[in-house]
Amino acid sequence: MNNDAPAALKLTALSKHFGRPAVDGLDLTVQQGELYALLGPNGAGKTTTLRMVAGLLAPDAGSVEIFGIDLAANPAGAKQKIAYLPDEPMLYAKLKPTEYLEFVAGLWGIEAADAEPRARRLLDWLDLSRHAHELTEGFSRGMKQKLALAGALIHEPQLLILDEPLTGLDAAAARQVKDLLLEHVRGGGTVVLTTHILEVAERLAQRIGIIEHGRLIAQGTLDELRSQTDGGTLEDVFLQLTGQP
Repeated sequence: MNNDAPAALKLTALSKHFGRPAVDGLDLTVQQGELYALLGPNGAGKTTTLRMVAGLLAPDAGSVEIFGIDLAANPAGAKQKIAYLPDEPMLYAKLKPTEYLEFVAGLWGIEAADAEPRARRLLDWLDLSRHAHELTEGFSRGMKQKLALAGALIHEPQLLILDEPLTGLDAAAARQVKDLLLEHVRGGGTVVLTTHILEVAERLAQRIGIIEHGRLIAQGTLDELRSQTDGGTLEDVFLQLTGQP
């Protein structure tokens, strides 16, 4: 992690209202090379925050900076550096995995000669190579989730934004996804993810942020969060910080 480099993600007073505050003056910074878990109860504002980072929602106030690039001022430049995977990814049912990845690569302006080996490597990593020539309409939820992740990684983004990436995955598929995320970080990339599986955040994340009612209420390493509470597992810490029984 290079502390002199601009933050991978910097949110300043970020706000979004849907009749009530969904995200309320959120300040949050993620450094380059981090795997950062954003946690919170249902309705805390996690997905709304990620959708604003991805440029899918315009904030009512505040700013998003990605590697020092203001998302509002230079959306194309900022978005080039990120990939966003929602909790319900959309695929093209009548495409095969290889066709889907080549299509996504083309949207990013990647030459076919570069896209093909990248796609092959991603399919190998995620144990999808044996399904490379099958239509995705017949895929299980877990297979679709892994293919969507491959699509998010095809342009080699510096910042990967994931909303509940392990939902619906069996143990083997979840392990493959977790290994790929760790590999991305080891290679210098940055990951921001939300998850309701607190054991995943406890094992993977270098830093954890907890939001409630659209505001950051705690942030730090697990040990730092434990120091603010009576300690225990991340689940214990989370429940204490959010005041849940």
